[in-house]
Amino acid sequence: MKLLKKLFIIILILLVVLVSILFFIGFSYYSNTLKDEPLVNRVEKITSQEHYTPFADLPKNYINAVIAVEDHRYYTHGAIDPIGIARAFYTNIRDGEFDEGGSTITQQVAKNVIFNQDKTLVRKLGEIFAAYDLEKNYSKDEIFALYVNSSYFGDGYYCIYDASYGYYQKNPKDLTLEEASMLAGVPNAPSVYAPTVNPDLAKKRQRHVLNRMVEYGYISREEADSIK
Repeated sequence: MKLLKKLFIIILILLVVLVSILFFIGFSYYSNTLKDEPLVNRVEKITSQEHYTPFADLPKNYINAVIAVEDHRYYTHGAIDPIGIARAFYTNIRDGEFDEGGSTITQQVAKNVIFNQDKTLVRKLGEIFAAYDLEKNYSKDEIFALYVNSSYFGDGYYCIYDASYGYYQKNPKDLTLEEASMLAGVPNAPSVYAPTVNPDLAKKRQRHVLNRMVEYGYISREEADSIK
């Protein structure tokens, strides 16, 4: 019994040391990245763009579609969402597909605005600290707007304004539910889901978005089926 107790204590100490090391690595990586350019400057680069679309000019269906498929607890959790990470892992294993990620919308903004797209553990750790910094300095609506204005939608469109005009020849505020649900699914994998690249896969992704909107009560099953 004493041996098991000692073993447990040793394992606990090792875990604390490991977490501390990871904490230090992530914080250092984020801090060093900001030395090149402060967070506020990076955000202003996005908000000052000619085609920047503020949150107030985004249609409700589009906002709901993005939240449903990307981060349905967005307005109720903090910078990271442990429940969302666990749920995404379970869903992907259950479905045998990897349609869901565990990153929050805020973490994705951190990746788009502060870091690069390299999938490394160090960047992921730094992304967590960046997400907390974003939520400390900006509202949820502002962060959401940063997300849709810094995401790639395929075909050379790097914000929702350009994607809306590029694919549908209209202002984002005029997007229909069908168009909004299509665009909400594209940033997950633009090279795959862009409507001009593979229409069949784009429609499949759209159906996934619509199903999520039904699941979380944004639209009725009848509305979703009418588009499918």
